[in-house]
Amino acid sequence: MESLWPILGWTLALVLIVAGLIGTLLPILPGAPLVFFGLWLIALIDGYRHVGWPTLTLLGLIVVLTVVIDFVASALGARKVGASRQAVSGALLGSIIGLFFGLPGLLLGPFVGAVIGELVAQSRVEHAARVGIATWLGLLAGSIAKLALCLTMLLVFGFAWWL
Repeated sequence: MESLWPILGWTLALVLIVAGLIGTLLPILPGAPLVFFGLWLIALIDGYRHVGWPTLTLLGLIVVLTVVIDFVASALGARKVGASRQAVSGALLGSIIGLFFGLPGLLLGPFVGAVIGELVAQSRVEHAARVGIATWLGLLAGSIAKLALCLTMLLVFGFAWWL
């Protein structure tokens, strides 16, 4: 069994990393945390000979940044088009509530939350729709930023490994 550990560990690590990269674009998976745990598992299997706590700490900070981006991106998109505080709060609340409704909730939650918040604040349908679209575009920009940060994590890890 002991000889199987590295093979199973590496397999699990690669599955976590691939699932994490997919999760940065499909919001049903916690992308950056999965990538981090996959990289940490590789470091553990290696006995931390190539990658130690300084690199893992840096990777952990990048994960925190991606989580912040995840929750803030759609709200910033709404704010860009002059959304009210209610719309920004609605986008954030819609993101959180959307977590409980799978992929449709994750994709539509920020949009619906921003539109409802804007309608409560100003009751102009056209402006509320623009706010909803900007919120969704913010979510898309956030996903791209999260993917870039996850790829940065892989580069940092690879650099530390081969140093």
